[in-house]
Amino acid sequence: MALTHEEVRHFRHSGYLALPIRAPAQTVTDLKTAIHSDIAAEIEPVVRDGKGRAVRLSKILERAPIFYQAATWAPLLDALESLLGPHIELVKNRHNHATLNLAAARSSGFHRDLVQWSRGLVSVIFYLEQTTFENGCTHVVPGTHLLPGVDHLHHIDRNDWIEQSGLLQQALPVPMAAGSFLAIDGLVYHRVGENTTPGTRMSLTFGYHSADELAATRDDRRLLVRGAPPYMGNDRDG
Repeated sequence: MALTHEEVRHFRHSGYLALPIRAPAQTVTDLKTAIHSDIAAEIEPVVRDGKGRAVRLSKILERAPIFYQAATWAPLLDALESLLGPHIELVKNRHNHATLNLAAARSSGFHRDLVQWSRGLVSVIFYLEQTTFENGCTHVVPGTHLLPGVDHLHHIDRNDWIEQSGLLQQALPVPMAAGSFLAIDGLVYHRVGENTTPGTRMSLTFGYHSADELAATRDDRRLLVRGAPPYMGNDRDG
């Protein structure tokens, strides 16, 4: 479904939005089963923590077809069209993973998904389990997508002006239901909370942007999932 003007304004102003859609329960179950299957079969690439436990499956779009189907689910693309316009690309070289956020894992530091305004990106987190403050829901610092660029994606608190600003103390936890989607501007500061429960907080993360109107060649790392290539460069006759 298309977003309302108020929802679009919230995303533009605050840098995040809980999308007003919910995936079917069976889809959520099937995705969790596919993730557990790949973990059990040790299908690489897999990221493991210091204890050797699988905490992330990378290159999720190249695995079972159900993952691509989830990333291109029509109601999700309808909502993203309100933010990105009619021509949408799904990127393979940012996010494109499933995470478990295991119990006792430390909270991640605040970070951005982009360093600066080199390219717009909407990150979408698809929660496969209920996410609460206790099991490590996402934390965002509203409005920080409007701030200057930083030196690195991670460890942004190493920038003196950020540490001194008090901004990171303004973070808000965003609990979400299983089957729900959170859209985040790639420049907003956010992190995964600490999981203090005995369970997991499983999710998928995908990245989307508007198809580049000045890109004259196709890039295999970007998949056109809605619309058509909208080349509008002024270097061609007519």
